[in-house]
Amino acid sequence: MGINLGGQAPILNLQKNDILDLTKRNPGLKKVTLGAGWDISNGGVDFDIDIAAFMLDANNKFNTVSNVIFFNNKQGQGISLSGDNRTGAGEGDDETINIDLDAISPVIQKIVFVVTIHEAQARRQTFGMVNNSYVRLLDTANNNRELCRFNLKDDGSTATSVLFAELYRDMGEWQFKAVGEGKIADLNGVLALFS
Repeated sequence: MGINLGGQAPILNLQKNDILDLTKRNPGLKKVTLGAGWDISNGGVDFDIDIAAFMLDANNKFNTVSNVIFFNNKQGQGISLSGDNRTGAGEGDDETINIDLDAISPVIQKIVFVVTIHEAQARRQTFGMVNNSYVRLLDTANNNRELCRFNLKDDGSTATSVLFAELYRDMGEWQFKAVGEGKIADLNGVLALFS
C-alpha cells in the first residue's frame, strides 16, 4: 500500500483482502464508526440495504442472537447500529455502526460486517444493480476522520448479501480486513454460516 499515514493522511483505499493494522497505525484509537453507503440503481428502484455485525468467538460462532447486531437488535456490548435507510437516497453514509473497541467482550475475537438487500428475492434485486456501495471506518473521537474505505466494485454480481469487512483481534491489536465476498443469501442464510 505504501501510503504515509503520518499527520493528515490521504484516504486509504483498501482493495479486496487488504488488511489494515488498525490500532498499531492509530495508537490510542478507542472508538470507531463503520459507515456504509450506496446509491439507487440506474432504474431508479429503491434498495433497502441493511448492515449487520456478527460478533464471533474464537470458533467463528456468534453463540447468542444478542451477538448479531441488525435492525431488530441495534445494541450490543460496545456496539450499536444507527438508523435504517430504506432507499439509499441522500449523500454520505446510509447506515452506521458505532464500536467502542475497549468495551467489546474479550470473548469476541472477530466482528464480521455484512450488508444484505432486504427482500432481495421477492424484489429481484442483486448487488450487481447497486451503485457506489462502500464501507468506511472513521475515528469517532477525532472528528470522524476517515481511516480507510473499501469500495465494492462487483458489477453484474448476483449476490444478495456481501460479507464486506472484518474487524478482528491479533496479538492484542485490532485489524481491519476488506473482504467483499458475495453470497446468494438473506440475513438468515448468513446467520447459518456462523451458527
